[in-house]
Amino acid sequence: MTGARYRFRSSWLLPGTAPERVFGAVTDLAGYPRWWSDVRTVRRVDDDTAELVCRSRLPFRLVVRMHRDHQDERAGLMRVRLSGDLEGVLAGTVRASGAGTLLEITQDVHARKALLRRLDVVARPLFRVNHALMMRRGHRGLSTYLA
Repeated sequence: MTGARYRFRSSWLLPGTAPERVFGAVTDLAGYPRWWSDVRTVRRVDDDTAELVCRSRLPFRLVVRMHRDHQDERAGLMRVRLSGDLEGVLAGTVRASGAGTLLEITQDVHARKALLRRLDVVARPLFRVNHALMMRRGHRGLSTYLA
């Protein structure tokens, strides 16, 4: 893989929500635009692959294909391979936590989009903040959607 490398980790606590509901929502890629404003469209490619178009506050969009690599609802584990403007792996773990559910998300990606690679040296802090805000909106959106 070539391109600027990014590693992200997010933890989303979803009080009052069963792990099965969280797992169902985050593995239903077609449903993302209903609760995550940064995911503009989803196009099903095949049974295990979807193409997402994402746009946050910055003036560009990312087109990413997510291909299911591993999914085990009983264990609360999921992993997808990413290709397109981002290449790498996104993994999630869903588990009961108190009176709700904890969703832990890890991402290890390389930016393939030329603009991201060119601006990486000077804009990396901005890209990281943008990602954090996008994930915050996703967490809030999922919480509201599942309430």
